[in-house]
Amino acid sequence: MGDGKDNQAVKIRVENVGVVRGVPGGSVVIVDDVSFAAGRGETTTIIGPSGSGKSTLIRLLNRLDEPSSGRIYLDDTETGTLDPLELRRRVAMVLQKPFMFPGSVLDNLQLPFRYRNAAPPSADSDEVRRAVALARLSPDFLDREARSLSGGEQQRVNLARALIGRPEVLLLDEPTSALDRPTADHLAATLHDVCRSEQLAIVMVTHDLRLAQHTADHLIYLEKGRVVEEGGAAELLARPQTEAFRQFLAEPAWEKESTDGK
Repeated sequence: MGDGKDNQAVKIRVENVGVVRGVPGGSVVIVDDVSFAAGRGETTTIIGPSGSGKSTLIRLLNRLDEPSSGRIYLDDTETGTLDPLELRRRVAMVLQKPFMFPGSVLDNLQLPFRYRNAAPPSADSDEVRRAVALARLSPDFLDREARSLSGGEQQRVNLARALIGRPEVLLLDEPTSALDRPTADHLAATLHDVCRSEQLAIVMVTHDLRLAQHTADHLIYLEKGRVVEEGGAAELLARPQTEAFRQFLAEPAWEKESTDGK
């Protein structure tokens, strides 16, 4: 595939994937012949302008959406052959806006088990203690009403809920977009540590240049559904190769994000 990754390290692989949607009078291409690989213990970050197909692409990885063409593999198994519930346990997603179900934080952490008709873990179980610790939440939060928490606290509960099933891949769709700068920075540090300690393959979509700078190992710049640039994050951000990417990095919104909070 030309991505330079050791095949043993690759966890999820996207091969020539496209998404075409029907519209009145014709069709529109959302994702156009995209290929990449995400490795264990690495964060692959997808950036690009609004409407470039980023969120659609990441939703394909655990079958919240389906490709029109191409294939996606988890290890060497095509994801389309896997049971969706099993796939979503192995490839978990943290959405842009954390959604808390009614009840306590513990109730929210137990929900993935209830969905699988499995016995929910208790507050003092290894599963709950591990997930809470990874998300850097205090155990005192378990009894709190989930919907009463701040945005940053809810996003950490969201992360713990994704991690409690011990996924192999973690998908993040704009995880810091609703957070203030200090909270976003703390979450970025958490994600970086979790990626390394758990040897997760993380695939993240973000508009936050600072988050990309602090966490990304591999960077993909997407425009109009196509990969324009791809490679090591530090190298690409320091020396963009195309005029399109240079202009994107120079946009005022990115400049604000990269300096906000100083």
